[in-house]
Amino acid sequence: MMEIKQKFSNEKLSSVERKVQEEIMKNLSVSQLPPSADIAITAGSRGITNIVSILKATVDTLNSMGFNPFLVPAMGSHGGATKEGQLEVLKHLGITEDSVGAPIRSSMETEYVGITPNGKPVYMDKIAYQADGIIVVNRVKAHTAFRGNVESGLSKMVTIGLGKRKGASFVHSDGALQMAENIESVSKYALENTNILMGLAIIENGYDETADIVAINKSEWHQKEADLLKWSKKMMPRLPIEDIDLLIVEEMGKSFSGTGMDPNIIGRWRINGVPEPTKPRISKIAVLDLNDASFGNAQGVGLADFTTKRLFDKIDKKSTYTNALTSTYLQRAMIPLIYETEKGTVETAIQSLGPDKDVNDSKIVQIPNTLHLSNIFISQAVLKQMEDDQGCFEILGEHELSYDENGNLAKKITVYSY
Repeated sequence: MMEIKQKFSNEKLSSVERKVQEEIMKNLSVSQLPPSADIAITAGSRGITNIVSILKATVDTLNSMGFNPFLVPAMGSHGGATKEGQLEVLKHLGITEDSVGAPIRSSMETEYVGITPNGKPVYMDKIAYQADGIIVVNRVKAHTAFRGNVESGLSKMVTIGLGKRKGASFVHSDGALQMAENIESVSKYALENTNILMGLAIIENGYDETADIVAINKSEWHQKEADLLKWSKKMMPRLPIEDIDLLIVEEMGKSFSGTGMDPNIIGRWRINGVPEPTKPRISKIAVLDLNDASFGNAQGVGLADFTTKRLFDKIDKKSTYTNALTSTYLQRAMIPLIYETEKGTVETAIQSLGPDKDVNDSKIVQIPNTLHLSNIFISQAVLKQMEDDQGCFEILGEHELSYDENGNLAKKITVYSY
């Protein structure tokens, strides 16, 4: 196996705090609101770099303008669909009242806002709805279940995050093929009929760093978010080749993707009625562990073919099943073949490639997770296929694919910061 470092887009902000302040000051006027107005700030998506700093800067800026900011968990049915569970999720993300300098008001109660022209009811977190204003904060990126003008970002935070379990269930009820239309229509209705003031869109580069933070006003909401989505997709990290025999994923989890393993990276949707992506084409996937920051939510484990007993033993069925049932993508929570050790998992996955497949000719890729794809391990067969892309990677070393006395891979990937 060769260790390589892939080269991706590396645009990034020098100061997220300063950019947050500039964007809010440019787009939010004190005259818009009464003195000492209560402003709700959304918090909830996992795996966002600098999220605590971004939320604290939002709080500090609003305080400096004379407002009273507070946070609301906006994460649909996550945290077991309880107010306590959602507070716990935020805590494990480092988002607490002390870290952001503002109260956090959690509730699963919703307010019925109305109904869209295409017949979808619109719900909103009751606490946020009753505030004087709402600032929607989220990362804009490709969604893990559908394609549309807007995918995972501000509009999704409005419809599913603020909609709580009730709103999320209605948006998902028509299946993945209608998700984009439902998110646009519900968020449009909410923008026109609630107290949303603006959005703060976070864009990340290929190294999981903050590339930019952009304020979006209601009048330009969907078009600007669509433009930012296109930019975000261009900067996404990716696997080094499109045809892979075996992908070894060291860890899956909510801190890396809402689906545990990002379908945009591995090329698997596993959604009834939705055609699978044409690339990348991966024959077998082995996932070895569940990140502790997922708190047992193993949504996405069903995207793999093989896994370990260690991962299986970490699964919180209630959390995983609640997430799967709300999204309606049940296949993604189904359990792959389970083996006692990483050795058994990986070796069985290699054997499953077929009796005529020489392991030395197999295209094997080992990644830490689907979010951090800069430093990865590849087999010689993969390296040979990459020869025409010499400017896109550098070789850092080589080693044998081997195991320790406990049957774990002897060499794992270090996730670097850049």
